[in-house]
Amino acid sequence: MVKTIIYEDPDVCRFLWEKMWPQKGLFDLWEVRSCFHNRFSRPLSFHSLENNNMPIGLLALSYDEDAQRYVQFPGETWHGKTWLEQNRIIAPTREILEMLVDSVPGSVHLNYLTPDVLSVSNGMAASDETGYLFYPGEYGFSYESYLQSFTGKFRKKIRAELSRLEDQQMVFQFDQMGDIVTLFQMNLDAFGTNSYFSDSRFLSAFESLVAYLHQRGMLKITTISVNGKTAAVDIGAVYNKTYTLLAGGTNPEFPGVAKGMNLHHMEWSCRHHMESVDFLCGDFNWKERFHLIPRPLYKLHCDKSAYGYNKTAFERVLACA
Repeated sequence: MVKTIIYEDPDVCRFLWEKMWPQKGLFDLWEVRSCFHNRFSRPLSFHSLENNNMPIGLLALSYDEDAQRYVQFPGETWHGKTWLEQNRIIAPTREILEMLVDSVPGSVHLNYLTPDVLSVSNGMAASDETGYLFYPGEYGFSYESYLQSFTGKFRKKIRAELSRLEDQQMVFQFDQMGDIVTLFQMNLDAFGTNSYFSDSRFLSAFESLVAYLHQRGMLKITTISVNGKTAAVDIGAVYNKTYTLLAGGTNPEFPGVAKGMNLHHMEWSCRHHMESVDFLCGDFNWKERFHLIPRPLYKLHCDKSAYGYNKTAFERVLACA
């Protein structure tokens, strides 16, 4: 007998997550998402489609009381969207996907879904944002080969900018835990209320994430100082041969330092034979120019108050954006 069961107990939800959710990337780890769940405290709502008590589909949700809708666990919303990427719907068929969505007693808003959702959604999922990755293997893990992929004019411009910083005693430092506070402040100075860190819940969750990554030996902090001043700080994590850049901040006194930081990430990933470097969503007018590979992500927004949602399957698709 096939039926949908909704679980709210954290221990049961964790069991289902670790049993059914592929552990491919950093954001697939229960501990990573728990850092945010523990701070945002969104009620859990894990919808498990079961056949003779064996789970065959999973929709891992949290309830956003502010927006009165269900979002991807753990529900760390900011400006109406979640932040964690590589979200999934565990549904091998369109029928299972529909049954999972239909079991939710309210509107569902899922963002940053992996491309595999398209194979079963059949029109329910739409384009969301684009993530960007660097694949060192495409250049034979050679940083010099990567640089040669640019035009001579572009290389000359980059080298000139970096030379100006080197003339000012540009120095790289690594894994200085105290620089994390500086990163938060630079990010807040640059983006103000548009910074994730202006939300005390997100800031606290990120601090917990950093502590977890440090404890597991996955944390990578990169700091650039120029003339003795902190010019840039980036935080990343290494998991399963993927280097994920999580947050960064720069000092506006030092134009061009962001390019130096990004090129360092390319060089480091080549030297350590990373399979990929994930720069997450958001172009900021540089990622494609640096030959990063776009990876589309998708969204599934079902407003159950929309007319016709509970009619035919075709009409349900029309109610989903």
